[in-house]
Amino acid sequence: MTVRLLVSDIDGTLVRKDKSLPDANIAAIRQIVAAGCAVSLISARPPSGILPIAQALGLPGPFAAFNGGTVFDVDGGIRAAHRLSPRIAGDMAVLFARHDVIRWLYADGQWLTNALDEVHTLREVIAAGIDPIVTERWGDALERADKMVAVSDDDALLTRVEGAARELAGGDATIARSQPYYLDITARAANKGDGLAELARIADVPLTEVAVMGDADNDLRMFASAGLSVAMGQSHDRVKSAATFATDAIMDDAAVAEAIERFILPRVNNEV
Repeated sequence: MTVRLLVSDIDGTLVRKDKSLPDANIAAIRQIVAAGCAVSLISARPPSGILPIAQALGLPGPFAAFNGGTVFDVDGGIRAAHRLSPRIAGDMAVLFARHDVIRWLYADGQWLTNALDEVHTLREVIAAGIDPIVTERWGDALERADKMVAVSDDDALLTRVEGAARELAGGDATIARSQPYYLDITARAANKGDGLAELARIADVPLTEVAVMGDADNDLRMFASAGLSVAMGQSHDRVKSAATFATDAIMDDAAVAEAIERFILPRVNNEV
């Protein structure tokens, strides 16, 4: 195949665990752009967390935020936004409150949370590019929810919440882990499969000529849609098995640079 568009996840893929961007990844992205391949980003992050990465890489956009639910331009202009229905957002708020999880809501460009913690809050501040507002009063923000997240390092607890969320949603929402400790709830159309399709449509590139890179369960739908997919070295086996290829390197060791050099750039240059 020939690759004409590369779409990359950010957290767990393009950046290190501390959210820094490896120089080798920057160089690899610039190299593939110079070779004539378009590059975009898709992430669970809000637009405010994607734009600094896009600017550091010199990418023109568009990009997809909230797991593909919001497609936006490099100037911040929104092309399309799929939000949770008020009913589902309300049901999820009640469900989360019944469990010992930290609760996040993204709406109106803000990040609302019921509590702070010492690890995930600091990482999210860097990833989201905005500061949290601590409040139990989400009010009418639930009517415009871009994303809701249950946060916990207790995998068994989060698995129970995930199962209950799926029952409540009944197929009318996208429910997936963006990290082992983040359970994301977004609109049904806010998933990386549909988000990828929209980015490809805008770029006028068929999905068979699109390559993607990711590391987590929320990347699986774009793996299934793209012509070529690469999982990062630290990914769970179920994610690797769904990808065309997997890197040896992990995210902290510039796995994206390896993915581009081994699997993607040769297909841009028609060397394979």
